[in-house]
Formats: sequence, C-alpha cells, structure tokens
Amino acid sequence: MDTLTAAPQAQNLLQPAPQRAAAGTAAAPGGAARTTPSAHGEYLTFRLGAEEYGIDILRVQEIRSYEAPTRIANAPSFLKGVVNLRGVIVPIIDLRLKLGCESAEYNHFTVVIVLNVHGRVVGAVVDSVSDVLELPGEAIRPAPATNASIDTSFILGIGSVSDRMLILMDIEALMSAPDMGLMDSYGV
Repeated sequence: MDTLTAAPQAQNLLQPAPQRAAAGTAAAPGGAARTTPSAHGEYLTFRLGAEEYGIDILRVQEIRSYEAPTRIANAPSFLKGVVNLRGVIVPIIDLRLKLGCESAEYNHFTVVIVLNVHGRVVGAVVDSVSDVLELPGEAIRPAPATNASIDTSFILGIGSVSDRMLILMDIEALMSAPDMGLMDSYGV
C-alpha cells in the first residue's frame, strides 16, 4: 500500500495525530470534545461523488492508496473491513456508503484517509483527495438549517473558496456516532 501526501502545506501529516497541536475544540453536550469552525483553519479537502468535503487537517494521520480490507462477518455495508497498518488493526469505513452516495467505485483515485479520532485509528474511504486549504473565518458559514428528516449534526459549516463550496465535516462526531460502533459506549 503506497502512502500519498496531501499537499506541501500538510506539515507534520505523517506524525501521529496526538503529537500535533489540538485546536478548535470545545466541549459538546455530554462532555465529548466537538470540533467547531474557528476564526480560521486548515482543511483536507476530498470528494465523495460530485461533492467536495473538508475535514480538520489535525485529525488526519496519513493518506494511503486503497487496498481491499479483510471483511468482517455481519458488519454493516459501510464497514468494509480491517487492514493491518504497521501492526495496528484499523477499521475501514467507506464514507460514500455511510453518507448515501449513489455509487462507490474503487479505482486508482480511491484513497483511505487514516484518521486519529479520540485516540483511535480509523480509515475513511473517499473518491479522491484534492488539497489542503486554509480557510479564514469569513469564508466559513454555519451549516444550513433543515427539517428533522435530514441529519446535519456532522456538518460544521460550509466553506466558500472562489467558486468552490466545501461541506466542512465534523469527522470526530461522525466516527463517534453510536451506529458506527467504533467508540466505546461510555463517552468515547
């Protein structure tokens, strides 16, 4: 499996996430840390289908080319399986399937973003990685208000860069959700 670099701006990307400075976190209800849009921040941008998303670069441990994981019996369809990453067994979540994208094709652009979420290493499959962008506070708008049938709890806000719109995702909240089954039930 090849390791890819996101962009020259992604300094310290290959360091384990706990060694990088934590910024932009606040206590959420229940005591869990929740990342919030701050005055500015660096975001790793990636594609899921036709949409472009961004996640806090401080949550990214590394970016790897996709390799088929070992399946786990009776796992939900979005949990593709596990891989051995330098002696650590890493669950691989296909974000395209988790978020209801219409297709999930595996090709040479498909990558796994290795994340460190609450001290746990998790892989997220995406269609492709674009770049690392620094967004000033004025470029980040709140998540849109929607009716109760649409879950926007994993959206931090919408970033606007030139003619691009980025959906800024709270990857910690998404990966910590109870239906993911990745974190302990006693608060992470």
